Amino acid sequence: MKKRQKGVALVELAITISLLLAICFGVTEFGRAIYTYNTLAKSTRDAARYLSTQAAGSAAAHATATNLVVYGTPVVGQSQPTLVPGLTASMVGICDASDPTCTSNIFQGSNPAINTVTVRITGYTFTPVLDLLGFTRFYTGGSASMTSLPFGDISVTMRQSYE
Repeated sequence: MKKRQKGVALVELAITISLLLAICFGVTEFGRAIYTYNTLAKSTRDAARYLSTQAAGSAAAHATATNLVVYGTPVVGQSQPTLVPGLTASMVGICDASDPTCTSNIFQGSNPAINTVTVRITGYTFTPVLDLLGFTRFYTGGSASMTSLPFGDISVTMRQSYE
């Protein structure tokens, strides 16, 4: 009877440890996604705060705000890395009182009493380091995979107090 039980604990350990490792990597990637989202939200908030003190429609202020969102600094060097991988300046949208197509001041009339500025990141996709569902596809023979996680729009609107 004891000879039949030999090696069973090792097989159970192998099955259990693979499941625990998958859970550990999943929690790690989820944490990275939250950290990336928080970084994007903070950079968007910083850019909106900067623009709230600038004149509406200033091309230089818009360029500086875009640099704040993408690179985390107002002045960009030659090989400046982006704050998060995959973020580009084309994903950043700025809307202030000088742009008639913006909807943030639409209900204020032609001469609004309160101008606002909106900074928005659109179309960012988080790419995990590991294919979290690859192990599921391997074990179940399915086609489940997680190669990217699209974030919704990240938007901040602030009152523009420039006189």
